[in-house]
Amino acid sequence: MKSILQQIISQNKEQERALAASHQAELRNPHTTDSRRNFLKKTALGGVAITGLMSLSIEDTIAQTTQNVKRSSNPSDLKITDIRYALTNVLGGTAILRIDTNQGIYGLGEVRDGADARYALMLKSRILGENPCNVELIFKKIRQFGGQSRQAGGVCGVEMALWDLCGKAYGVPAWQLLGGRYRDKVRLYADTPEADSPEEQRKLIKYRIEDQGYTWLKMDVSIGELKGKPGTLVNSKFWENSKGDLAQWGDQSNYMSYGNAQHPFTQIQITDKGLDVLAEVVDNVRKLVGYEIPLSTDHYGHFDMNNGIRMGRALEKYRLAWLEDIVSWELTDQWKTMADALETPVLTGEDIYLLKYFKPLIDKRAVDIVHPDLASSGGLLETKRIGDYAEENGIAMAMHQAGTPISFMASVHCAAATQNFLALEHHSVDLPWWESMVKTTDGKPLITKGYANVPLTSPGLGIELNEDVIKQHLHPKDKSYFAPTTEWNDKRSHDRIFS
Repeated sequence: MKSILQQIISQNKEQERALAASHQAELRNPHTTDSRRNFLKKTALGGVAITGLMSLSIEDTIAQTTQNVKRSSNPSDLKITDIRYALTNVLGGTAILRIDTNQGIYGLGEVRDGADARYALMLKSRILGENPCNVELIFKKIRQFGGQSRQAGGVCGVEMALWDLCGKAYGVPAWQLLGGRYRDKVRLYADTPEADSPEEQRKLIKYRIEDQGYTWLKMDVSIGELKGKPGTLVNSKFWENSKGDLAQWGDQSNYMSYGNAQHPFTQIQITDKGLDVLAEVVDNVRKLVGYEIPLSTDHYGHFDMNNGIRMGRALEKYRLAWLEDIVSWELTDQWKTMADALETPVLTGEDIYLLKYFKPLIDKRAVDIVHPDLASSGGLLETKRIGDYAEENGIAMAMHQAGTPISFMASVHCAAATQNFLALEHHSVDLPWWESMVKTTDGKPLITKGYANVPLTSPGLGIELNEDVIKQHLHPKDKSYFAPTTEWNDKRSHDRIFS
């Protein structure tokens, strides 16, 4: 019995030596964050030096290695103590979340662009005191409070922060917690910039491809391009705003505005002349980028499935990578009709919450590619589940992303862990201060020549906030910076949704 114990203790000592060396290396690393450094110090063995144990008896070794261990420092004893936010000016208002714990480490998440931070704050009373490493348990607890599109922003933002926290607690990257990685860098796609002339656009595209290094581009082919061109649209005048525009993004003061009308209900039609103009727009860009670069399209405007098919056929010869969000995502049968009618791949998904609502599109093969936005689809694990389910059905996954570097890096970890991944959107390519909002904990840049760098060893999401930059770019309507949110501490409802 004693020899067995000696073997076990000898093995434990070898493991402790390796762990101690690893912790010391991380403590000496100048890129190690203060929160991680404090956590490593707290989780050390009660001040007992490993080398001092070598001459002790079995009994003394056991006693010495357990008497001063700080049990409250164990990841299993982590507790959520607070949720706070800072509203940035990215895309007109995107909130960064911070979930604090009883051990001084915190996790970063993000409420999707354009969504209210209160979607996340109302969840606070439901997760206070929970262990943040029980990510799936907490997600299932709060999942019912998410809805489609930006209404999912709170649940997804919290889920991101939990994976960041869990990774920091256990000292591993988020992708490792999702099952490992398939790639060390993540391919990005970027919008093709618009210009006033073909010559100027040629310069901008050359810069995008040659200098910035992007290998996949996306462009808008909106019927807004037909403004002022007689004979290109039917029934558009009825929907124009006071400026003569078809305001695709809607009018929050007018529920019945053009942008708030679902695609089948506008009865706008594109004439053959209009299709020729849109084809010319694509033709000009295709000539500039060539056929080596995948070119995707988006933001066509609100018209029905039939006109979507006509438009798709007019663009077939340009071998587009995909046609995105031609009609609303929930119109599964219409997507199936379009997918069957067109050779160009069709894609949707940036506004879909949960795998449950992706399944009809996948099961009916109504799309060729799924396109979740991790800040709406359910967070890292749910998005990986969406990708895995699509993979089983021979469908690829691209990822939409239009927020701060927080959701960007959450998406990078998810993309690294998902085999059928194609490319991730980078929506803020030309925002000069965007990348400097965070600091990577491994010292690498976020992006190198059109690819995001996957943090190979950095815990959690692998980033920390650059507070000075964040403070410079807070939204004008809310200049608070991770202020206390005690008014959200108390739960005021019975949440169970079954009898």
